[in-house]
Amino acid sequence: MVSTILNTDVKQKDADIAVVVAVTSRALFECEADDDGGDDVYGVGLAFPLLKALHRVNERLLEQNPAESLLFDVILITTDSQQQQQSSRIISSTRHYGLDVGRFCFASEDDFIESLLKNNVQLFLTTDRNEALQASQNGVLSVMLDQQIASCPSEQLRVMFCGDAIIRPDAGPSQQASQSFSSQLGEMRRRFGMLDTPLSIILVTSCGGRESCGSALRTLRSHGVSVDEAYSLAGSPRGPILSLLRPHFLLSDRFIGLDE
Repeated sequence: MVSTILNTDVKQKDADIAVVVAVTSRALFECEADDDGGDDVYGVGLAFPLLKALHRVNERLLEQNPAESLLFDVILITTDSQQQQQSSRIISSTRHYGLDVGRFCFASEDDFIESLLKNNVQLFLTTDRNEALQASQNGVLSVMLDQQIASCPSEQLRVMFCGDAIIRPDAGPSQQASQSFSSQLGEMRRRFGMLDTPLSIILVTSCGGRESCGSALRTLRSHGVSVDEAYSLAGSPRGPILSLLRPHFLLSDRFIGLDE
């Protein structure tokens, strides 16, 4: 059974145009740990800087055009039965931190795919590999979040594309969803200038040389995506550059984390 609660504290987004992003409550909050604030508010989890960065993009878009509809519409999904019994605490925690969450969705582990499809989710963020696999198999673009994003900036959303996956795309059910999301992300990026942008798009190609990187750039541009930075690692390990670039998540043809 799926239950959805609107967050009346935030203005609801245009469902036909907004980019719907779903994040799990276990990724956003430390739901299993009590904090010094008492029983009313959870501590923040890995995805907290990411949600703040999404909110910052929305703020800047609305500053430029108060009638803007191409915004991130965030849904908080809770599948854990114990957490669902504390739904009021999850909602109050979201409001306490001023997070721009439009809807709270409570679903069983068997029904959460239904909640993603029903809400037209275009990007699913989770720390659970099994959830990412199920969503991806049902055509929902899914991203694994890991410990690295906890130190990412909250004032700028930094999205990394895997150039190797762009050159040799997977023909899986989420491939079309990936291209659609990428195009919307590229459209958002075009709303801002070259400097002082709240959204930065990065391309990293691990294999091959400049030719591979150039091919990935051309493919992204054909999808309406222009990048701010591009790197060709030519087989070098990805870890060192990730520590410098600090992306919030990696868009690939497989739901892998930044540390994989």
